[in-house]
Amino acid sequence: MPSDHIGDLKKWVTELARRRNEGETVRLNRAVELIAKNFGVQNHEVAVLALTPDEKSLRFLAPDNLRAVGQVPLSSGTSLAARTARDKRPELINHFSVVPHASVFEAVPISEERRGEPIHKIMSAPIMLGPRMVGVLQVSRKSSSISEAGPDFTQAQLRELKLIADALAPCILVFNTE
Repeated sequence: MPSDHIGDLKKWVTELARRRNEGETVRLNRAVELIAKNFGVQNHEVAVLALTPDEKSLRFLAPDNLRAVGQVPLSSGTSLAARTARDKRPELINHFSVVPHASVFEAVPISEERRGEPIHKIMSAPIMLGPRMVGVLQVSRKSSSISEAGPDFTQAQLRELKLIADALAPCILVFNTE
């Protein structure tokens, strides 16, 4: 079943390239939906970050509520996204809420009616275009308590996330220019 979602994602990437050539602006919403469905999480639990043109920070492309909030400096010692970008390797943490980390983005409301929740479990993978790191893909499980956060992520899921990040890579440059 998960490979079906990866196949759908690859079809979406191909369609994106075609539509982009036609001058049509496309958002990452469909990719986020497919990734969320693949890992059994909510859309707001999928984050796509792109390397800024000066290559000093990451900026959110998704979720939409974080696009205008700020950037993550690659020099950050407490950011998993920054570490993933610097080390260029995937990582999973199933006890994230007790690991010291920058929690500023968790405090951003998901919507006008819904407050942000702490991240308890997270997977993070670099988005590589050949040897070049262009962004980071993260999937998390958020909830008010660890007991409500759902199942632990597995190493097999982390490998799958890396495959998805690789499939998504050609799109990151496109979205990062909008």
